[in-house]
Amino acid sequence: MINPLSAAEYFIVRAYEDKTDADMTNMKLQKLLYYAQSLHLALYDEPLFEEDMQAWRYGPVCPSAYDYYCDYASNQLPIPTCETLSDASLGVKKLLEEVWSNFGMHSAYSLRDMTHEELPWKIARGGLPRQASSQEPLSLIEMKKLGRSKLAEIEQIHPVYEPVMERALANALSTKPRENDCIKKENVRDWLESLLD
Repeated sequence: MINPLSAAEYFIVRAYEDKTDADMTNMKLQKLLYYAQSLHLALYDEPLFEEDMQAWRYGPVCPSAYDYYCDYASNQLPIPTCETLSDASLGVKKLLEEVWSNFGMHSAYSLRDMTHEELPWKIARGGLPRQASSQEPLSLIEMKKLGRSKLAEIEQIHPVYEPVMERALANALSTKPRENDCIKKENVRDWLESLLD
C-alpha cells in the first residue's frame, strides 16, 4: 500500500508533464484516486491505499488528500516539490500511469458525472439527494467490481484488442474439434449424471 498523497502527487506531476495542469483541481484529483483504488482492487485484490473513499456530494473523495489540497478549492494544484513514488513498486507506477492514460484527459466535471453514474458512489449514497452531505465509505467490493469493468473497457479500446480477438475467433472456427472434446449422443445421459454427483 501507498500513501494516497503519493498517488495524488503522481497525478499532479503527470498533469504538468502533459501541460494539462490548469485542469488539475482537487475535484479531478479525487476522481483519479477513486479510479486508481478501483483498478488496484480489481488487479491485486487489495486496496492501493488504506484510507476509505467517501461518497461526498460531488463524487468519491479520499478525505486526507482532499484536506491536503482544500485551500486550492477549484483552482489549479501546485506541482509537488518532493520526489513522487520513489518507494512504490513498478506495478503501482504502471497502474497509476494506466489511470492517467485512461482518465486524465477528462475534466473534473466529466469525471464527477461518470462517478455519479457508477454503483460504488450510488450505493454508498443510498437515497440521499444529490446535494446532501455524506461521509459514507464506498464499499471495497463495489469498487473492485467497478475496477474489473473498467479494466475490460480499457482492454477493449487497446489497439491490439480487435486484431487479437479476430485471430483467436478465426483459429477457433477453423480448428475441428477433437473426438475427446465432443460428447457423443449416447454418452449424454452419463455426462449429465456425472454433473449431478
